[in-house]
Amino acid sequence: QVQVVESGGGLVQAGGSLRLSCAATGSIFSIDLMGWYRQAPGKQRELVATITTSSTKYADLVKGRFTISRDNAKNTVSLQMNSLEPEDTAVYYCNVLARSRSDMRVLRSYWGQGTQVTVSS
Repeated sequence: QVQVVESGGGLVQAGGSLRLSCAATGSIFSIDLMGWYRQAPGKQRELVATITTSSTKYADLVKGRFTISRDNAKNTVSLQMNSLEPEDTAVYYCNVLARSRSDMRVLRSYWGQGTQVTVSS
């Protein structure tokens, strides 16, 4: 089984920065993609950024402000968030597309429990 744990959320003033981290642990054979999603109250969960071994993808709303990075050796992914705005307030979830050692043929999606990011105006 694969476990995903996020850390680094908190309260910050508009214009400030936060860094989120996520670690995937357990019986991992390989990780295809790691990413961050967010869900604000009353809204659907939306993609923030994803990263593979060769590419990154960002939502238009965060381009130029957020940077996603990955440490393949440690199975971790980080999200550096700069110039935060009140509209960035949400629960941020880490997502990992991985194959476990128990069934290397199957690519599964694993989610963390989420970490709250609150940006005050």
